[in-house]
Formats: sequence, C-alpha cells, structure tokens
Amino acid sequence: MNLIEKIALKALHQIDPERSHGLALMAMKAGVVPFSGLVTTDRIKTTFCGMDLLNPIGLAAGYDKNATVVDALTQAGFGFVEVGAVTPRPQPGNPKPRLFRLSEDQAVINRFGFNNEGMEAAAARLTRRSRRRPVPVGLNLGANKDSDDRAADFVRVFETCGPFVDFATVNVSSPNTEKLRDLQGADALRGVLSAVLGAREKQDKYTPIFLKIAPDLTDAELAELAAVAQEVNVDAIIATNTTLSRDGLQSRHKTEAGGLSGPPLFEKSTRVLARLSELTDARMPLIGVGGIASAEDAYQKIRAGASIVQLYSALAYKGLSLVEEIALGLDKLLERDGFDHVSDAVGTGRKDWL
Repeated sequence: MNLIEKIALKALHQIDPERSHGLALMAMKAGVVPFSGLVTTDRIKTTFCGMDLLNPIGLAAGYDKNATVVDALTQAGFGFVEVGAVTPRPQPGNPKPRLFRLSEDQAVINRFGFNNEGMEAAAARLTRRSRRRPVPVGLNLGANKDSDDRAADFVRVFETCGPFVDFATVNVSSPNTEKLRDLQGADALRGVLSAVLGAREKQDKYTPIFLKIAPDLTDAELAELAAVAQEVNVDAIIATNTTLSRDGLQSRHKTEAGGLSGPPLFEKSTRVLARLSELTDARMPLIGVGGIASAEDAYQKIRAGASIVQLYSALAYKGLSLVEEIALGLDKLLERDGFDHVSDAVGTGRKDWL
C-alpha cells in the first residue's frame, strides 16, 4: 500500500462506511485513483469455464452494485470482475445504517438487501463497457424483495443483461433478503437453476452460469445442493457468501444483523469449499470466497479446492493495491512449492480442511 492510498483510506474510515464507499466509487469514476493495470505471469495466467484469465484473483459481487465503474475495475489488477447483485426492478434495500466496519476484526457486516437501480440501468451501462481489456466481467443475479416468483426474477435479469456479460451468478445465498436462502433446498434450487439455464439456451452465446452458496449449510444440505448442481450441469459453484455466525468477534458492532465477511469467515468458508470439492470428486469447478486478505489466504483457498478466488471486504482495509500484491504473492508461493502453474495446486491441501 502506497502513502497516498494509506492517507485516503484513513480519511475514508473517518466517515460512515456506506458514504465512504460511495466516495470511493466517485473517485474511480473520475479517474483519480491509480490502478495496477493488467497483472499476470505465466504461472498464474489460467482458464476457467472457458474464460481466459490473466490471474485467478477476482472481485466479488457487491462492490459495484450498479455496474458504474466497470471499466475502472478492469484496470485494477483483477483477473475477472463480478458486478451486482441486480434485480429486475430498482429497489432501495434495507433502512440505513446497513453497513458496519468491524475494525478490530478487519471484518464487515452488511444488511443492504439488494439495493440497486435495476436491470435496465445495469444493462445500459454494461452495453457501453470497454472490450479493450482482456478481463471478463460477470453479473450477480438477484430477486426483488417483494417478488412472488424469484426464479422468474433471476431469469428476467439474465435475459436482459446476459448478452453483455461473460458469466452470470445465481445468488440464492444472501442473508439480507427474507427467505432467499430457502431457494438452496433441492427442489427450489433445481427449479431456479433449470429456469436460468433454459434462458441461456435461447441466447446467441454460451454464458457460464455460477451458483453462489451460503457458508451456514449443514453437511446434509451441502451434499444435497452439490448433487443438484451437478444434476443440472451448472458451470461452477462460488463458496461462499457471507455468514450469520458471530463467533470470536471483538468489535462493538458484532451484534448487528446482516452478513459477516472478512477474516472471521475464512475458516468456515474454506471448510465448505473443501467439502464441496470432496462431494463432487473435484469435478465441479469452484470459486473460493470469504476472508481473503493476503496471498497466503488465496493460496489456501486454491489448495482447498478452488480454481480461482474472489475478494471484497479486505479492500476496505488494504486498498486496491492489495489485488496486485495477492496476485504476484501467489505466483511466489506457487514457485516456492514447486508448482509450475496455479492449476497444479488446486485441491492439493483439501484434506487439511476436512
């Protein structure tokens, strides 16, 4: 982290975290934020679900909910970027305050509730994004809070925005929309995924469809979910979203309602990741998310079974320069342990998490 970034982060941490994030997006849009550019080496350059990635470090959904700074983010060193979540109709989300820094834990609690400007606004911006940089951009699909048919909502967002993105994620794991996680049950999940996959068949291009799951599933629920994902041939699983657990927290905000992200989520999400890898005999491509704040964290996710990873919360504490730091640090760790390519390390430490 350079001096300017340290000063900027210190200043942003003096104000409300949601307003702080809004100001960061404004600065990115204005072009005053320095970016790492394209970050890659032969060891970390990889392919995932047909997408060529300069490195396996991605941005998780939630950072750019409305696809307002896509072009800037593709210059920030990420190998891929996910925007959203986006719902069919605009919605304000839950009442403020709804975002909390847990500085003592380097963590975040949010209860946004899919606040966004809707699929039409997102689609308009995604159609205008630059295609000059080889960084895939995906969209997190959401459902409106008051929807009577959430499966139909996912389909509508995909039909509207799908032509303009490189992958799409079915998000049935946010804890901040009432009963959304109920869609992780076998029958409901099969219906949602089948509907979105069916919509893909009607489009002119093949768009990989990912499923994002919660870290709070029981072993039986996880096994059921893995079976359904394989049955319908979803392209990959993202493990995991935020947690409702509050184990070991120190911050005064630890009792706030919402999803917890950051280092306190790392162990739980990595165990779910390793278990998924085992349940699917390492045949299902996996994306590791939850608590990544260093190259070592990313490496552990990969060794637990992830082919690629995503981060978000750590950026609030360490800035965007963290992306390049993790990518190049991962390269060094792979070299240290004798791996010629990142794909060679996938799943090599899975047993340590089971």
